[in-house]
Amino acid sequence: MKVSVVGGTGYGAVELIRLLQQHPFVEIEVIISHSNAGKSIHELYPHLTDVVEISLEKMDIEKISKKVELVFFATPAGVTSRLIPEFMEKGITCIDLSGDFRLKDPALYEEWYNLPPAPHDVLDQAVYGLSEIYEKEIRKAKVIANPGCFPTATLLGLYPLISDDQIDLKSIIIDAKTGVSGAGRSVGLGTHFSEVNENMKAYKLGVHQHIPEIEQVLSWESGKKVIVSFSTHLIPMTRGIMVTAYAELNKKISTTELVFLYEKVYQDHPFVRIRKNGVLPMTKEVSGSNFCDIGLFSDERSGRVTVIAVIDNLVKGASGQAIQNMNLINGWDVRTGLMNLPIYP
Repeated sequence: MKVSVVGGTGYGAVELIRLLQQHPFVEIEVIISHSNAGKSIHELYPHLTDVVEISLEKMDIEKISKKVELVFFATPAGVTSRLIPEFMEKGITCIDLSGDFRLKDPALYEEWYNLPPAPHDVLDQAVYGLSEIYEKEIRKAKVIANPGCFPTATLLGLYPLISDDQIDLKSIIIDAKTGVSGAGRSVGLGTHFSEVNENMKAYKLGVHQHIPEIEQVLSWESGKKVIVSFSTHLIPMTRGIMVTAYAELNKKISTTELVFLYEKVYQDHPFVRIRKNGVLPMTKEVSGSNFCDIGLFSDERSGRVTVIAVIDNLVKGASGQAIQNMNLINGWDVRTGLMNLPIYP
């Protein structure tokens, strides 16, 4: 199957290229980068020398649609809302790693992204691509809205509690920490080495664009309007996200019982790994992989639950999940091309 990667010079795109290169059923036919058209991908990423010898091209929808069956979009917000409708007219399956199709309410997208929303008819057709929860819908989709990195870890961490009515929905607090690669490759003061090294900072408090995405899915799954407290922090590492979520329990339940609940919910989903009672996950244990590892603690003294979920933000939080969704669409085993061991140490 021939595919294209649009926005081929960012970290998300180069991670897509790394993973697609080892996929047994896929060939990368076209890589699109308007700003670097004419250059070879290895000129921008020398680690691809003698491995991926593809020249970057400008966007030409007519030309691309004749060469490929599926397009991955690793572009900034505001780009795919214009491009995907045209690709859909050509019958091309689209997997969007940006946020343009994640929010079903156009007004909500406009409010949080400060950009014009995607056309309503295309937005209605887009399926939210959280692979473990919306597998049936993804298998039939032509447009996938790949989840954000923070929502992926957060939602996988909280979903069993929501679906089993174990927590007070008004009490959810989410503390999220990310490595610097989540900010992309563009140079900026906020990701300058001297600013980030030996430092830790909170950012986008109350205004992070992943807030409505998290609330949307939690509301869908609970059948009630959910509002969360969500804070993000930048920490001095390259890859990884750790989400620590807290909530009030509706009834007394032990950590062992919670572990059993989570194991049951995710028993058919190989990329979600549940830690045993007393064992908590670390970001390095999923680095470079498509795994989401989850640890649990029921504090019977306070009546609260703590959920810790870790992912690699560039893999399960972006490119790996996109490929997992491609596997689902094509009826392939979800593990195809994705069973990389985490890089440790």
